[in-house]
Amino acid sequence: MLTSKLRRAQRALDKHLSSHLPTVPKSGWLRAIREAVGMTGQQYADRLGVAWQSMDDLEKSERAGTITLNSLRRAAVALDCQLTYAIVPNASSLETLVNQRARQIALTALKRVNQTMMLEGQSVSPADLENRIEEYINDSVRDGDLWSD
Repeated sequence: MLTSKLRRAQRALDKHLSSHLPTVPKSGWLRAIREAVGMTGQQYADRLGVAWQSMDDLEKSERAGTITLNSLRRAAVALDCQLTYAIVPNASSLETLVNQRARQIALTALKRVNQTMMLEGQSVSPADLENRIEEYINDSVRDGDLWSD
C-alpha cells in the first residue's frame, strides 16, 4: 500500500506545481526580457561585465538549452530579475503520476493471471478487472516498488 507520507508529499508539491508555468519564448527568456525592458545588447553586456559577443553567446546558449544554471542566474541578475526553475510532471499532478505508475505495475502483474484465466474460459469483465487492479495496488504495491524496473 502506498503510504500516507508519500501522498502528503505529493499533495504539497502539487500545490506548488499547480500554478500555470509560462512557456519559454522562441527567442529565450534572456533576450525576450532584455528587449521587453528596452535594454540594448551592449547595455546588457556592460551589466554582465563581458564583451558584446559573450553576451550574444550567452543568449544563444540559453536558446539552445546548453546554458548552465549559474550562468543563467548571473544573466538574470544583470536583468534585475531572479532565476526560478521547476521540474514539472508530464501528468497533471505528482499524485496522478504515481497513480498511473501503480496502475501500470498492477496491470503488468494481472496480465499474466488474466491470460491464464482466459485460456481456462474464465475471462474477467472490465468492472471486475478495475476492482482487481485497485485491490492489487492496495495490497501489493509499496512506495519502494514504484520505480524499480
